[in-house]
Amino acid sequence: MITFENALELVSQLSREQQELLADIIKKRAAEVRRLEIMEEYREALAEYRTGNLKSMSAEEVISELNSYLESDSVSERSITDCKDIPNC
Repeated sequence: MITFENALELVSQLSREQQELLADIIKKRAAEVRRLEIMEEYREALAEYRTGNLKSMSAEEVISELNSYLESDSVSERSITDCKDIPNC
């Protein structure tokens, strides 16, 4: 298995043009991975919406609920990723 340090050493042996091409390829691959993640998140959210676990809300409603949640006293006791107490989360 190649370590990160080994990979950096190998890349440093490439020409500047090859390094730039490699950086561009890596950037495009990372963007594609992120697009796939977003698509999967969309599919999961759509499935939850269709099963009735989520309801549509206006931006104002979402912001209001988020502000209420953030202003509550118990917010400091939970992780920001813990949304069980946020309605429609």
